[in-house]
Amino acid sequence: MVASEIIAADLGAETQEGFCSLEQLGFGSSRVSVDENLLNLVYETLLGSNLPVNTGPVLTISTVTGTAERARELADRVPGAAAEAMEGYGVALAAQDRGVEVLELRAISNLVGPRDRSAWRIKEALEALEAATSILVRVLK
Repeated sequence: MVASEIIAADLGAETQEGFCSLEQLGFGSSRVSVDENLLNLVYETLLGSNLPVNTGPVLTISTVTGTAERARELADRVPGAAAEAMEGYGVALAAQDRGVEVLELRAISNLVGPRDRSAWRIKEALEALEAATSILVRVLK
C-alpha cells in the first residue's frame, strides 16, 4: 500500500453535531499530500516487480479500529480510505516542516474492523515489506 495522501483522521473534536476536523476548527490541515511523481514512481516500480500494490489515502489514527461501526465511521469521514496506521501524519508533518518529500509505504497484515487475531498475517506483511524495500532502495536514491 502506497499512500496517495496522509490524513489525521481522528485529530479534531467530537461535538454534538459530530466530528470536527482540524480544518473545521481552524487549526490547520489534517491532510498531507504526497508528491504525485514519487507516488507514481514507487507504484510503477512495485507493480513492475510483480508485487501486489494499491494506492489510496492512509489514515493516521490514535486508536486502532476494532469494530465494524468505527470502520464505517472512518470510511464515511474519508471516502476511499485504503488503510489505517498510527505514525504517518506525524512523520509527514515533520518532513513537510523540513521541506523533505514524504511517502508512506504500508504492508497490510489485517483488515480494519472487528479484531480477529486469527486472521492477522503479520509474517506475510513483513515479508512483503522486505521485498518492497529491497526493490525501492535501488530506485529511491
